[in-house]
Amino acid sequence: MAVLSVPFLFPTWWMATSSMKTTSEILRVPPTVWPAAPSLEPYVQVFALQPFAQQYWNSLYIAAVVTIGTILVASLAGYAFARIQFPGANLLFILVLVGLLIPTEVTIVPLFRMVNSLGLIDTHWPLVVIPILGAPSVLATFIMRQFFLGLPHELEEAGRMDGLSRWGIFWRIAFPLARPAIAAVAIFTFLKSWNMYLEPIVYLSSRENFTLPQALTQYVDAYGGPIWNVQLAATTLTVIPVLVVFVVAQRHFIQGLAQTGLKG
Repeated sequence: MAVLSVPFLFPTWWMATSSMKTTSEILRVPPTVWPAAPSLEPYVQVFALQPFAQQYWNSLYIAAVVTIGTILVASLAGYAFARIQFPGANLLFILVLVGLLIPTEVTIVPLFRMVNSLGLIDTHWPLVVIPILGAPSVLATFIMRQFFLGLPHELEEAGRMDGLSRWGIFWRIAFPLARPAIAAVAIFTFLKSWNMYLEPIVYLSSRENFTLPQALTQYVDAYGGPIWNVQLAATTLTVIPVLVVFVVAQRHFIQGLAQTGLKG
């Protein structure tokens, strides 16, 4: 397993070490495993060439808000589809799943027109509201529904005997037990929001409002060529939150993926 992990770990190692190299050493063939003269100057340039700290915060808080909002909306929708019997439930769920088949590029133009009509261009509102209430939350709803299908009915009956309402059963019994599925949804959602590139390009125009995927493309020299060591330094910094989220939630994440397919 250690040998098989090398092809997956080497690009990350090369990215982190190359961020401390000169441009000429980065382009050297064969590549060097460790910089000949390590320097942290590229990391200083990351913050000097543009408002990277503000852009980092933009991505961080947008991803956090989208993740929390998606968990709440998807858990409520998933619980309703799994535990509440109402006419047309299966048909409605199939229509929701159709959202997975619609590419983002198909809806980006009408969404832009809608956001523009509301005067929300160059704001973070479309990057928060659309993912929570739109197609990106469909996969999260599916994961939550599959988890709630596996909950024993006896738990709900016990809750009713204790006088809990439907909301009380969800909030005090079902939702706390759904931590594995919530962890899976959190990682998927955070990663998707963190890496979102097309939507910020469409909706944002000022550097102060840029998110990290946009910011990484701005480190260019006077001729429009990339400043490789600075770009790699910025990219290395963007990986940290994703690693932290996965390390914290990995145990629940794996358990959640295993349990989402128990019942259909």
